[in-house]
Amino acid sequence: MTDAPPPFRVVFVCTGNICRSPMAAAVFRWFAESVGLGDRVVSTSAGTGDWHVGERADRRTLEALERHGFDATMHRSRQFGYHDFDENDLVVALDTGHERVLHEWARGEDDEAKIALLLSFDPSSNGARDVPDPYYAEPAMFDEVLGMIQSACRALFRQLEPAIRAV
Repeated sequence: MTDAPPPFRVVFVCTGNICRSPMAAAVFRWFAESVGLGDRVVSTSAGTGDWHVGERADRRTLEALERHGFDATMHRSRQFGYHDFDENDLVVALDTGHERVLHEWARGEDDEAKIALLLSFDPSSNGARDVPDPYYAEPAMFDEVLGMIQSACRALFRQLEPAIRAV
C-alpha cells in the first residue's frame, strides 16, 4: 500500500488576518470539500502584520461568512513567516500591497514562484487587482468583499482542481 500524496497547501495573506484572508481560506476550503477533495487541500491564512495575532476573525467577517454558508469560527489570526513559503504550495495575496511585501520577504526564486494575487485568477474581476479592505467600512462591505473572494476562489479552485485530482 502506498502512502497518500501530501495535500495541496495554500495560504491566503492580507494585512491583519482578521477580514479578507480568513474569508478566502474558508471559501477555498468549502470549494474543496464540496467536491470531495477536502482531504486533498489545506487552506489557511495569515497576515503581513502582527496586530491581531491570536484573535478571532472580525465579527463582521464571521457574520458575512455565516450568512453565505461558510464557517471560520475556529480561525485565530497569525502572522506570515518564512516557514509559510516552505509549508505551502501557493501563497495568495489579497491585494498588491500584500503581494509586494511577500516578494520582499521571498528568499529566492522558489519562494517568488509561489506568490500570486487572488484577483488575477478571476476573469470577471475586470482588471481589478485588489480585494478592498472592509475593516473601516460598514458591515455591507464585508458581503461585497466576500462576493469578490468567492468569485476569485472559484476561479482559482477550478484551475487547480484537475491537478489536485490527478495526484
